[in-house]
Amino acid sequence: GIVGCLGIGATVVLKSKFSAGQFWEDCQQHRVTVFQYIGELCRYLVNQPPNKAERGHKVRLVVGSGLRPDTWERFVRRFGPLQVLETYGLTEGNVATFNYTGQQGAVGRASWLYKHVFPFSLIRYDVTTGEPVRDTQGHCVATSPGEPGLLVAPVSQQSPFLGYAGGPELARGKLLKHVFQPGDVFFNTGDLLVCDNQGFLRFHDRTGDTFRWKGENVATTEVAEALEALDFLQEVNVYGVTVPGHEGRAGMAALALRPPHSLDLVQLYAHVSENLPPYARPRFLRLQESLATTETFKQQKVRMAKEGFDPSTLSDPLY
Repeated sequence: GIVGCLGIGATVVLKSKFSAGQFWEDCQQHRVTVFQYIGELCRYLVNQPPNKAERGHKVRLVVGSGLRPDTWERFVRRFGPLQVLETYGLTEGNVATFNYTGQQGAVGRASWLYKHVFPFSLIRYDVTTGEPVRDTQGHCVATSPGEPGLLVAPVSQQSPFLGYAGGPELARGKLLKHVFQPGDVFFNTGDLLVCDNQGFLRFHDRTGDTFRWKGENVATTEVAEALEALDFLQEVNVYGVTVPGHEGRAGMAALALRPPHSLDLVQLYAHVSENLPPYARPRFLRLQESLATTETFKQQKVRMAKEGFDPSTLSDPLY
């Protein structure tokens, strides 16, 4: 965000730490017109109690990534009118997408023109092996509309992959060879996306977060979105945990309640049964005051999965 502002001569307002309670007053005070969000930042804002500053701001555009569809709708309804520009990209990646049409829940659109300038493909991916699916010729297989696929982009002079600081082994697994033609090289984003019939791209899950249970693939983001529709839940983190004597991983959800609500297990069970197939329904629940995130407000799934569901080691309420 800073480099972009330097490029066009815009003013940047920086704060040492994000404050959801002070945010809109800061926007008013500094006459902010655009802000950049990441991860769950927008969810923190919609979960704040109302204040006068949230409607008297001059913000016209918000730009970022990781805005969940349920939060998107609540955010625009409460703080609008403003435009949301949801993007997808990686610091080291050679591909990025922009949702320039404002379609809620999408991270971009795979139009012919866009793919001509910024080429990319969605290919079939086997969650069990952690590898792309290949045909009898050894080439990868493009996905059909509505089918989750691994996002890959050809490496070329126009869209290079520059690697990482450190040894070349750090880049291992990030480059796929012989994808569609012998000798071609593609950058592996490690992310699963879905392209619908209209060409809109939606983030599906990270390859490391999707797990298998009862022979089916479970996307943690899909399960989380279903649970977040319940008004008594403020935050949800879904991940897979290993269960002795069972193949794959069973679904577990860490939940943070929206004050002053309490956990309604009857309603939760009915909602999950109605909105998720049996294999995707979480088998374990963990109740927490607030959910752990990284410095960029991304949920910590790996740590939670390691902690599992052992009541002798966890003090949180478990179901």
